[in-house]
Amino acid sequence: MADTQTEIDLDSVIDRLLEVRGNRPGKPVQLQEYEIKYLCTKAREIFINQPILLELEAPIKICGDIHGQYYDLLRLFEYGGFPPEANYLFLGDYVDRGKQSLETICLLLAYKIKYPENFFVLRGNHECASINRIYGFYDECKRRYNIKLWKTFTDCFNCLPIAAIIDEKIFTMHGGLSPDLQSMEQIRRVMRPTDVPDTGMHSSTPSFSVHPVHTPKPPHLSLPNEIPCVRPIM
Repeated sequence: MADTQTEIDLDSVIDRLLEVRGNRPGKPVQLQEYEIKYLCTKAREIFINQPILLELEAPIKICGDIHGQYYDLLRLFEYGGFPPEANYLFLGDYVDRGKQSLETICLLLAYKIKYPENFFVLRGNHECASINRIYGFYDECKRRYNIKLWKTFTDCFNCLPIAAIIDEKIFTMHGGLSPDLQSMEQIRRVMRPTDVPDTGMHSSTPSFSVHPVHTPKPPHLSLPNEIPCVRPIM
């Protein structure tokens, strides 16, 4: 059997993931385990080699939570254009709750590998072992493959970027501005791989990480006043 260092036929993986278009929602795509491990390992390498705070340019389509709704993801691409017809930035929460987290995250990782400079995915609070251990992704991995594969995904998630700035004007992240965030340099200094802490600047605790977009700028925050924050509606 191939290992994670073996090149896979990436186009074949993408084609198989897209074959279910037009089918009734829920039809699974069962990739080989070694193919999924490769997607995680290769994507992790790309994430580490790109900044944790991405600096992107328009035009780019910004997308919120998918949460394992694979057929919604396919419809989104049908509406906005399948890569590379359009550039994309996803803001996190790809897994849990929905029934097809595996297909969802595998297609996103495959596109990231194929178009690393045109397709971007940020980390949400569900790309965290302590969260997706509870809300469905762990159980889906265990049922369809094994726990070891879930741990491989965790290693990949721990290297995802956490924010992006578009055209030096639009600041994007998953959950909102933390009161601990005083400058963009704080984000740039976050070392990966990293888990999501219980408290602090990039925690998954709602009282710390989720705030209205119109929250007043903290003192000395080195962001121009006109930069808006874009996040999904939770």
